[in-house]
Amino acid sequence: MKMRKLFALLLSLVLLFSLAGCGAESMSMNGTASDSFEGSSTYRGEVGVELEDTTVQESPQLPANRKLIQKVWLNAETEDMDQTLAQVNSRISELDGYVEAQNIYNGSAYGGTRYRTAELTVRIPAEQLDSFINKITELSNIVSSEKDTDDITLDYISTESRIKALETEQQRLLELLEMAETMDDLLMIEARLTEVRAELEQVNSTLRLFDNQVNYATVYLSVREVREYTVVTEPETVWQRMGAGFMESLEDIWDGIVEFFVGIVINAPYLILLAALVLVILLLVKFFKKKRKQKRTYIPPQPRQNSPDNQNNL
Repeated sequence: MKMRKLFALLLSLVLLFSLAGCGAESMSMNGTASDSFEGSSTYRGEVGVELEDTTVQESPQLPANRKLIQKVWLNAETEDMDQTLAQVNSRISELDGYVEAQNIYNGSAYGGTRYRTAELTVRIPAEQLDSFINKITELSNIVSSEKDTDDITLDYISTESRIKALETEQQRLLELLEMAETMDDLLMIEARLTEVRAELEQVNSTLRLFDNQVNYATVYLSVREVREYTVVTEPETVWQRMGAGFMESLEDIWDGIVEFFVGIVINAPYLILLAALVLVILLLVKFFKKKRKQKRTYIPPQPRQNSPDNQNNL
């Protein structure tokens, strides 16, 4: 009976490593390749026989539905930033998407323009991506667009296989844990069981990340508020370029005049205070000049001399 028990134990270990080896293929998993059987520990039975890991690599069969990560970059123009953003956010909610990041810049008075820009990172269900892009096209003028599709089917299948292999190994380790008779065997199995559980959690986390990236496409939307949309036209002649350049120069001059008067109105309190200060200084200067002039023309009174009449009176 004891020999039969040992034989069953050894047979279970061989089966364990055979199943685990099927899923131990190299995979990227977002830049992290994990292979828990690399340098894996071996289990020592009661008879002192050391079992080594045996791996069997097979090429997985690709399913009909591939796992694709879709990313889109859109640069758009709008004449009304508030209205466009409101409609974009409304469309995102309708499609069960969400805004992952948002940055809105309201312009600067020092830059000579108050036009605003908005940068949004939007997550949209992959099947609704085209609908969302069409809505952005309706709401604004698309200046440029770019799309990138990353096929992670092989990585996804490898991750799933790795999870199955780890779950099988975990189950076998639990069975061996109940059959352990010595403290050394118990500690060795528990140590390996801890490693398997930690790796299983990590691989499951990677699979969840894959699912999120596949199920939700990422749209990087950049919106700029403009006065006029950018129009793509045919190549212009020399006279057309000269005329267009002349009109642009006139517009720049007019914008400069407007900004000049706007600046004067904005800074009017400071200008009034400065004018009052200059007036006070001028009045003080004038006053001190007048005082100095009076001091220079002043003639002290002369002492009176004795006349003959005064002497006779004496």
